[in-house]
Amino acid sequence: MSQGLTDALAWVSIAVFTLAVLAELRDRRTARFVAVGAWAAFAVFWLALVPQFLLVEKSAIEGVLSALAVPASLSAAYLLYRGRESLLVLTRGVAVMGLIYLPATTIPWIYGPLVETTTAQVDFLIRLAGYDPTVTTGENGLRNTFVFTTDGHQYETFIILACTGLGSMAIFAGLIAAVRAPLRRKFAALAVSVPVIWVLNLVRNAFIAVAFGKQWFQVAVPQVSMLFGVPAGQEGLVSFYLADKVIAQSASVVALVLITYPVVRLLPELAAVLDDALYVVTYREFHIAEALGLEDASAGATGEREDGAGREPPRRSDSGPVGPTDDD
Repeated sequence: MSQGLTDALAWVSIAVFTLAVLAELRDRRTARFVAVGAWAAFAVFWLALVPQFLLVEKSAIEGVLSALAVPASLSAAYLLYRGRESLLVLTRGVAVMGLIYLPATTIPWIYGPLVETTTAQVDFLIRLAGYDPTVTTGENGLRNTFVFTTDGHQYETFIILACTGLGSMAIFAGLIAAVRAPLRRKFAALAVSVPVIWVLNLVRNAFIAVAFGKQWFQVAVPQVSMLFGVPAGQEGLVSFYLADKVIAQSASVVALVLITYPVVRLLPELAAVLDDALYVVTYREFHIAEALGLEDASAGATGEREDGAGREPPRRSDSGPVGPTDDD
């Protein structure tokens, strides 16, 4: 599927999410049904990304996560339709995430400086570690390419938008913005998430560039080449795929989980959002605030769990899991 089509699906999805947020200002019931459409559109978007990640970018982790996001999005749509209004908080979060991330994909004066700033800072780290790559201008006119010469061969690594960490930062910024809490604690949560993600992302990029440029992971070359579809004569890409698609992406998932802990400690209101997210994929109630000993702090949240429509736990009936109804 073309990049243009997936971009269009992303914009349509976020536009509907934003409509749901605006509708919530007037009528929560209307917002809930608009959000149903938003999550359904989101499912189509993730479905379109599965072949892109698996077949083009050769990223099993991103491909699997995209595939899992399809039923998760449909589940959120179903639960909202059945009355689980607390999911409107997560809906707000996704809207903010999209409004942060998507402009950078299409507006050059956002995309260019972000990519080149990331490149310059990664270059600083690489040189600090004792390596001396050449930094050149890529085909898109941006100074974003690291060139290493190893054993007479040149290996190029490009910094693109996905390498800036903006997506991960948008996730935390969106969730933090979505909950109702004092600004002081929101800024504290941003301070322990966004800068940490930025620094870790620089380390990740430096690791990938050096590992590929210096050919650190030329192991099990025939097997890895077959797994990732490496063309004959380009076996040097094995180091890139192992460094990026296996080691770095796995470490990124672990890092995001670890960062979540101090963020929730500072902003316990997020625990209810995470409870809802887990319910969407498991249909089981979780109580993260209680598990972390934050029940007193989270009880003072001013989000949907306290104000009425989303306060009751989902009920079960013969027809399956059912959230709070409109009559609650």
